[in-house]
Amino acid sequence: MSKPLRAGLVGLGSMGRHHARVLAGLDGVDFVAVVDPMGDKFGAAQGVPVLNTVEELIALGVDYTVVACPTHLHEEVGLALAAAGVCALIEKPVADTVDGARRLVEAFESRGLVAGVGHIERCNPALRSLRARLEAGELGDVYQVVTRRQGPFPHRIADVGVVKDLATHDIDLTGWVTGREYVSIAAHTVSKSGREHEDMVSAVGRLDDGTMVNHLVNWLSPLKERFTSVTGERGCFIADTLTADLTFHSNAAVTTEWEALQAFRGVSEGDMIRYAIPKREPLQVEHELFRDAVLGEPADICTLRQGMRTVEVAAAVLRSASENVSVSLQPEDLALHGS
Repeated sequence: MSKPLRAGLVGLGSMGRHHARVLAGLDGVDFVAVVDPMGDKFGAAQGVPVLNTVEELIALGVDYTVVACPTHLHEEVGLALAAAGVCALIEKPVADTVDGARRLVEAFESRGLVAGVGHIERCNPALRSLRARLEAGELGDVYQVVTRRQGPFPHRIADVGVVKDLATHDIDLTGWVTGREYVSIAAHTVSKSGREHEDMVSAVGRLDDGTMVNHLVNWLSPLKERFTSVTGERGCFIADTLTADLTFHSNAAVTTEWEALQAFRGVSEGDMIRYAIPKREPLQVEHELFRDAVLGEPADICTLRQGMRTVEVAAAVLRSASENVSVSLQPEDLALHGS
C-alpha cells in the first residue's frame, strides 16, 4: 500500500471542528496539525499540534490542507498553500470576492494542484439521489427548481451576509443537480438584524436551458428549513436536506372524464413515493471524495472553477438587489461589469 496522505487543517471554528473529527479517522490519511492563532479552545484538535501560522504547517510537509478559517482569509491562506505546492479543500464560499476566487483558481490550476470547494450539499444523500435520477431522465424535461433555506441567525457568522454564507449552498446545488448554468438573476434583500450585511434574500433566476429558479434564504426565521424541489415533465422531486429524505410526486396517469377539466392541459395529483436511500454523513463523503481526487482517482468534487462560478452568481444577486435590476450572467456581460 502507498503511504498515507499527510493532511492539515486551518481553522478550529464551528466547521473546522467537524473537519478535524473526520480527518482524524479518515482512512489513508494522517492528520498532521491544525493552524489556529486562537488555540484549541474547544478541545477539538484530536491530539495533533495546534500551530500559529500556515507557514509552520507547510514546513511540516503536508499533501493537502482543509481551509476552514473565516471567508475573508480564504484567498490569503489558499494562495500560500498553492505557492508551496499543497493541494487544498477550501470551505465555501471559495472567496469573498469574484476577483479573489479567480486568483485562487489561477494559482492552483497553473501549478496543476488538486483543489476543491466544500459545497457539502453535493454530498447530501437526498441531493445525490436526486441528481442521479435527473441524469437518468426520470423527471423528463425540468421546468423549475425552488429552494428554501431559512432559520435563526448564526452568531458565528460575522464577515458575510446571508447571500454569501447560505445562498451559495442553493446556487451551487441548483447548478450541480441540473447540470446547467445560470444566465440571469434578479433579487431583493433586506437587513433587519442590525448588522451591515443582508439577512434575507429572495431571488428569481433562469438557467441556460430555460429552467426557472427561485431561492428564498434568510436568517430571520425560528423555523429551520432546508427544502429543494425540482418540477418537471413527469412530476416533482422534493428533497429535505435536514433529514436527507427524497420524495417523488408523480403526475397522475388516470384519464379524467370531467369535460370541463379535459380542456386544461396541465397535470393532476398522482402517486407519491418516498425513497429509501443510504444516509452517510455528508462531510465524511466530502472528505473521501477529496482524498481520492488528491490520489489521482476519479472523484466528483466541486472544483475551484465551479466554486468561482457560484461566487459570480452570488455577486450578481447582491448587485441586482442593490441596483434593482435583473443581472445577466452571460460571460460577455460579466466581463463588461468587471465581474
